[in-house]
Amino acid sequence: MLLQQGGGKRVMEKNIRVGIVGSGNAAVFHYEAYKRVTGIDVKVVGVTSIDKSQCNDFAGRRNIQPFASLDDMLPVVDIVDNCTPGYAHEAVSVAAFEAGNHVVVEKPFTGYYGPEGDDSFHGNRFPKQKMLEEAVASARRIIAAAMKSNKKLCYAENWIYAPAVQKEAEILSKSRGQILWALGDQSHSGSPSPAYGIWKLSGGGSVVGKSCHPLTAILYLKQIEGMAFHGKAIRPKAVSARTHEITRNPRFVDKGFLRTDYEDIEDYCQIHLIFDDGMVADVFASEVVMGGVHNWLEIFANNHRAKCNLSPTNAMELYNPKEEQLAEVYLLEKIGTKQGWSTPAPDESFVFGYPQEIQDFMEAVATGREPKSGMLAASDSVGVLYAAYLSAERKGTEVEVPLDPALDS
Repeated sequence: MLLQQGGGKRVMEKNIRVGIVGSGNAAVFHYEAYKRVTGIDVKVVGVTSIDKSQCNDFAGRRNIQPFASLDDMLPVVDIVDNCTPGYAHEAVSVAAFEAGNHVVVEKPFTGYYGPEGDDSFHGNRFPKQKMLEEAVASARRIIAAAMKSNKKLCYAENWIYAPAVQKEAEILSKSRGQILWALGDQSHSGSPSPAYGIWKLSGGGSVVGKSCHPLTAILYLKQIEGMAFHGKAIRPKAVSARTHEITRNPRFVDKGFLRTDYEDIEDYCQIHLIFDDGMVADVFASEVVMGGVHNWLEIFANNHRAKCNLSPTNAMELYNPKEEQLAEVYLLEKIGTKQGWSTPAPDESFVFGYPQEIQDFMEAVATGREPKSGMLAASDSVGVLYAAYLSAERKGTEVEVPLDPALDS
């Protein structure tokens, strides 16, 4: 609740109470980001998860309450932070909105996870037209619930909040630049999550699990450009894509450095996107890149060129002659080895935008404004990603991106 003070300043009457759903890796870094919020009284009061042992451990380590169910937690929180796997995003988010809560939703926003109860489902062999229709319908149901509740939908795409991307947004807006071509990539040697290799749990492979990051950052920057020029976001129009299962290719030679135990997902993708202003973007993502996580974005505009390097960066350079010396030291995500030269991240969470993301969400809830990453980024990303799957099924044929008409204005 907000009160008006002298001079027009708005302050919180009470703290914002947050409840986390899910107790895995996303919940861990979200919790740490809440601890870094400034200027707003925010408190994570509890957590709930289907894994009760993990949930109780998560809560005990942080001195918060473990709730037996989402229904038990909803009445005592203001915000539900949805850190569940993607297949549960719609059910949890809609329930939270219907209970009158604001919602933070991890990526991917939603997707298609197969017919309920069908253990024979394999995503790489399932018709992609049906996937696209169902994924888009799921996104629209979440957004409709958010609009009906008049509560904030905060889409947790951290790349939007990465300092390099935010600086490019400022340059683009103030210089009134036009993005002619955007190029981005997220790749590494494979997700550590067992669920990631199974479509009915993850919603797909490299397309939804990795390309979503550079893609959504590009979608955001085109929104910024459109608002600066026309007062209206520039949105995606059509996509062509290819996907491959490289580590399941019978000619692949496994040297033991890459993850290979994927059940029915792709481990490589390339996406070519055309915007409604005729400009273009290319996004690559894969599980076949060693040497840590490669997160980067390059913008070719009509008045500047920008390279946004999230990882690796050269803020620090380190030479370590012996692996064992740094056994207890974290350097950067999925580096593979700590021996030899490396580029440690002094504050990886900050460079990736995690604390800024949560700060923006809390400010949006406290003041009533929209978050930088909200309904539009969430909806358009789902449309592009699953249109990309349909295009790949058609060997790269261009597919129109379905847009939510509720977000046209």
